[in-house]
Amino acid sequence: MKLGIHYANFTLPGGPAALAPTLAATARAAEAGGASQFTLMDHWFQMEQLATAQDPMLEGYTALGFVAAHTTTMDLGLLVTGVTYRHPGLLAKTVTTLDVVSGGRAVLGIGAAWYEREHRALGVPFPPLGERFERLEEALRICQQMWSEDDGPFDGKHYQLAETICVPQPLRRPKVLIGGSGEKKTLRLVAEYADACNLFANDPVEVARKLEVLRGHCERAGRDYDAIEKTIIWGKGDPLDDPDGFLRAMEQHAAVGVQMVCVSPMVADPAAWAERLTEATVQRLAEL
Repeated sequence: MKLGIHYANFTLPGGPAALAPTLAATARAAEAGGASQFTLMDHWFQMEQLATAQDPMLEGYTALGFVAAHTTTMDLGLLVTGVTYRHPGLLAKTVTTLDVVSGGRAVLGIGAAWYEREHRALGVPFPPLGERFERLEEALRICQQMWSEDDGPFDGKHYQLAETICVPQPLRRPKVLIGGSGEKKTLRLVAEYADACNLFANDPVEVARKLEVLRGHCERAGRDYDAIEKTIIWGKGDPLDDPDGFLRAMEQHAAVGVQMVCVSPMVADPAAWAERLTEATVQRLAEL
């Protein structure tokens, strides 16, 4: 199993001037310790589950471009981009730019979006859930087309592109990760379009059930289930509070097919946390 660091907290000592150096130091510590992936959130307001909407939040792709300059090996992405936040053609261009400047390390993490408050606050349309899933599927198809030799038009229900030119092309076609655990729509889209999934469930029994649903969608789509990377977000506290307990839990998740766990530093010194976490877990996770 691999370790990913999901950097979600920007309420840190030192205020705005400390955000860039702390982010860079954390990414460097994560990479030096053997983390495979470094992700940020895609929000304009901090999530109210973590803090308040008035707490600091950086725009994700700008921040990832900064992280790219301070790292060399980790995959970089947002966990996950809301489909409503950017027009799909511009999103494909943005992720391509991240891939080129990072030397081929971009991941397109994407989902149907959910944080209505930030949409309403900043004047961004927030259509009903069914429409957001329609837009998600079209966005996935547009990215596929823009990362191919086909630079012709795209004519969808929600998006019409006269040309899908994307020059330069990515150095490595970005891995597509779809976030969410919905069984009818989200996991179907994973089977049809994604290279990876990210599940929110932390119970290995529930994760196993979700993965069986994904397997069924893969069979119906003619997709190789084993070709899809299975990842989870860890949401049961700081692993450093009980590293052995965390690793026992990951052993259970690995047994049902999970290949990466993403953990967030919700502490005042995330760089030191990343150094300690990677030292305590990376090698042992790799042995699972």
